Amino acid sequence: RGDRALLLYSAGLEFVTAFFGCLYAGVIAVPTYPPRRNRPDPRFEAIAVDADASLLLTTDSILSDLEPRLAETPSLRDLHWLTTDDLAIETAANWRMPDIRGETLAFLQYTSGSTGTPKGVMVSHANLLSNARDTELKLVHTAGSIMVTWLPIFHDFGLMYGLIQPFYSGIPCYMMAPVAFLQKPVRWLQAISRYKATHSSGPNFAYELCVQRITPQQRAELDLSHWRVAINGAEPVRASTLKHFADAFEPCGFDPIAFSAAYGLAESTLRVSVSRRADALVFQKLQREALGQHRVVVGEDSEEDVVEGNPYQTAVGCGCGQADARIVIVHPETLRCCAPDEIGEIWVSSGSVAQGYWNRPEETEHTFRAHVADTGEGPFLRTGDLGFSRDDELFITGRVKDLIIIRGQNHYPQDIELTVEKSHESLAIGSGAAFSVEEDGEEQLVIVQEVQRTHLRKLDADAVTEAIRLKILEEHELA
Repeated sequence: RGDRALLLYSAGLEFVTAFFGCLYAGVIAVPTYPPRRNRPDPRFEAIAVDADASLLLTTDSILSDLEPRLAETPSLRDLHWLTTDDLAIETAANWRMPDIRGETLAFLQYTSGSTGTPKGVMVSHANLLSNARDTELKLVHTAGSIMVTWLPIFHDFGLMYGLIQPFYSGIPCYMMAPVAFLQKPVRWLQAISRYKATHSSGPNFAYELCVQRITPQQRAELDLSHWRVAINGAEPVRASTLKHFADAFEPCGFDPIAFSAAYGLAESTLRVSVSRRADALVFQKLQREALGQHRVVVGEDSEEDVVEGNPYQTAVGCGCGQADARIVIVHPETLRCCAPDEIGEIWVSSGSVAQGYWNRPEETEHTFRAHVADTGEGPFLRTGDLGFSRDDELFITGRVKDLIIIRGQNHYPQDIELTVEKSHESLAIGSGAAFSVEEDGEEQLVIVQEVQRTHLRKLDADAVTEAIRLKILEEHELA
């Protein structure tokens, strides 16, 4: 009990049985992406070392592919490898119920490591149940609910909502491999149509891909009238994407009231907030200049919910926290509560907040044990995300560490990235990055953006670059 086991599987039922096998055995599961056969994977090796795993569960085929390389990796060579597809069923008779309590660790969810070394978030059984219980209530999972998912089950979104949630709620769930969706996005909506799914979810880019790559002929064969909850989460929720998707698929029976915007992070098991089923999404038209000063100034009312372009941008509300949650907006440097309509760091306290980072007591203390300076209230989880609360609705504006500051003005990189990808038809969606570097003592904006493969042969790079420059100047007043 308490040993860590790395789960090394492709997307599929083998992972599902191994994960629940760990829970039944009192072993702490460590989900991870399988490394590629002929390519070093420092992240996978770092996770194996950090978790101090004693066991690695996988299949015969994956082990055969990776064994030569693993034998050359000191950190993995001494692990006990167990292939689960040829275990004798008779061994089940030896099972005994382990001593599992609410505070017992269920699994380690390693963060993406985009801003540093991956850290293992310690998720307990109580955390898992708290998140699943509140999700069931807010999104109304009933005996008649049916789920479809393509989300990676190694990631917190796919693991918690795509796997654990249907088990908790006792509802059927149809799973497909993430690559099946990425190759042909229509497969996702075809599955929803075929199985009359009521609940399905994806990040913002998934909805945008459906709009761009599903043909009118394919749309004509879809029936999305049973889809009651369409969660958009795991990345910034774009008002324009919601509108584009609704316009494209309402003729297929999709009801825009099904949209549910969610915000969360691994440190809160999965979810911090979500808009309730059947509640209309909340949009706020915000002055872009005020956002650059960490202030919230709402623009004049208009008939259009979605207004983009300087001087405004539209923010999408991500609902409210779970029933036992306390969410506060705090200045990330002074640690004092922000004034109303002031943007600050989002802090949260709830039953879903994990126990901390595995073997990282100082980082755990800083991130999971924060107290508000002027009230002493706490402990809170510091999410590292910026946002504001208005009429009990949580809005996300960016990340503390990612903020770009040029000539004293704050710019959120995801807003610039959206501007760039919309500036020219040759640019790929969700495939760019905006950041700053210091040059001659001044911060300079840098854009890295992928081009669609179908446009490579006839690409006019100068024209695309100029389109990007002009759009950034127009929308963000940056040259």
